[in-house]
Amino acid sequence: MTGRARPLEVVAPAYGGGSLADVLPSALAVLGVPGATDLLELTAELSGVRRIAVLLVDGLGWYQIPTAAPYAPTLTGLTAAAGRPLTCGFPSTTPTSLVTLGTGAPPGAHGVLGFTLRVPGTERVLNHIEWVDDPPPLRWQPVTTALQRARAAGVAVTVVSRPEFGGTGLTLAANRGGDYRGAAGVDAVAAAMLTALTAGSGPTLVSGYHPDVDRHGHLSGVDSLPWRVAVTELDGLLARLVDGLPPDAALLVTADHGQLDVPDGHRFDLDTDPRLLDGVRVVAGEPRVRYLHVAPGATADVAAAWSGVLGAAARVLTRAEAVATGWYGPVATEHLGRIGDVVVVCNDTYAVMASRSDPPAVSRLVAFHGADTATEMTIPLLVVRG
Repeated sequence: MTGRARPLEVVAPAYGGGSLADVLPSALAVLGVPGATDLLELTAELSGVRRIAVLLVDGLGWYQIPTAAPYAPTLTGLTAAAGRPLTCGFPSTTPTSLVTLGTGAPPGAHGVLGFTLRVPGTERVLNHIEWVDDPPPLRWQPVTTALQRARAAGVAVTVVSRPEFGGTGLTLAANRGGDYRGAAGVDAVAAAMLTALTAGSGPTLVSGYHPDVDRHGHLSGVDSLPWRVAVTELDGLLARLVDGLPPDAALLVTADHGQLDVPDGHRFDLDTDPRLLDGVRVVAGEPRVRYLHVAPGATADVAAAWSGVLGAAARVLTRAEAVATGWYGPVATEHLGRIGDVVVVCNDTYAVMASRSDPPAVSRLVAFHGADTATEMTIPLLVVRG
């Protein structure tokens, strides 16, 4: 059951009633948007609510909340009073989750199937964090967003996120349809979200994003001093939002994934092992989930080689096998080529680094995510009424 699995136990995405994809459709149903389905059963709990703020906290997995408790009394109290676990989609990574939240669709439908993806028909690898306009966002991610559906129904819609993310490919893929407000730091995010939430008298939806817990987890590790400071600052943001909610408003707090530390002894390096490079033309994905695009006819040999080297540290599947697991939900035909011919999903706390082809900073990171352990996949949903 979601939230009760052991931290390193594998869990499946709970699409259709217990996942990140279900958050905005349920919020839209509360606001009366025609055709929206309340898969999370929020309508009775939020009866009379006409304004909803949704805050996505990057890296705040359900399994990190007990670790955060000594530094986050507001978060701890909200979790105890009004918290439940959901799953993110797969892979458990930020670009995939942001678009899953924004569209209300599983990754197989919207096509943002990993942190980096090979552009089909080329040997180019698209990093979604650095994406601007090539490929065009509306073609790469064709699904109508929840914000577009809300706006078409007369809901005032605002997105609050870092100033530098405005107009990027990922923002357009996930959040097109909302007015963008750049805000850096917890004070600015709180002020911008509350201002947008109280600006008018009609139905209102505000979508906010806060990245710092994830960033300090990556750089220093979960429960490091910088991570604790980031959690403390997050707690202040939550307190301000809760205190500022109008009587007819609600706050939904969720996340894109959890995180786990990867020790040095659990790191393979594909760029220094000829057995892992043989037959591989393009490597995408990220350290916990690798997509291998291989030479014609080499799929079986590459899968066998990787299975032999990694052993119990990972599961090695063909594309068809990976799709058949249901990790992505149904995968649109036009998106299939974005998944590797071979898909490598790390177990336990293992990772596959790429010391020469990944940016140098990646090898220095402490915490990672992307795979399907309970720690990475399980996220919170906290529901607070004004």
